[in-house]
Amino acid sequence: MRSLGRALPRQPKRDNHFAAMPYEDVPSFIEHLRKRESVARLALEFLILCSSRSGEVRGAKWAEIDLKNKLWTVPAERMKVGKEHIVPLTDAAVDVLHRARPFYAPCSDLVFPGRNVMRPMSDMTLLKILRYAKLPYTVHGFRSSFRDWAAEQTSYPGEVAEAALAHTVANRVEAAYRRTNYLDKRRELMRDWADFCTNKGGLN
Repeated sequence: MRSLGRALPRQPKRDNHFAAMPYEDVPSFIEHLRKRESVARLALEFLILCSSRSGEVRGAKWAEIDLKNKLWTVPAERMKVGKEHIVPLTDAAVDVLHRARPFYAPCSDLVFPGRNVMRPMSDMTLLKILRYAKLPYTVHGFRSSFRDWAAEQTSYPGEVAEAALAHTVANRVEAAYRRTNYLDKRRELMRDWADFCTNKGGLN
């Protein structure tokens, strides 16, 4: 990718203190990740494709994965807002899971086990991938990359993108009446995001 191996042409966008990679650079970074296979690189690719938080991915277990229906159900106790979150899995995300299968450790059931297979890898393990590539971004910042792409390059409603990020509805009245998790629309949104990330789709 253009920012690897030489000075970056622009400063990263910051989401509070989370430096985010410009979404235009994400496809090249995915290519960079795929140059070598490791649990950490697979975890980071999966995180980007699912727009998930680091802890959700690092703690993911095979028991949460429904490959037949292409769904990943993150239990409430592992979610920041304390509410179960269902992630629609794209073909690209499922491909990552298949590539991660050889690292499976029955004793822990972790999808992306750490060096000690009984425990998830540390957040620093994912961050080191960015640092070794001399990139000034954060792992959490990829969620902003996704949100910016959705806002600038698609016509999906903002609430669908927010639901994909598992953000809570700020307005309590609106939250009380909202009964949908936009799963079908999120499936389409995440498919388009995966196509963009893997260079299967152009900018809209």
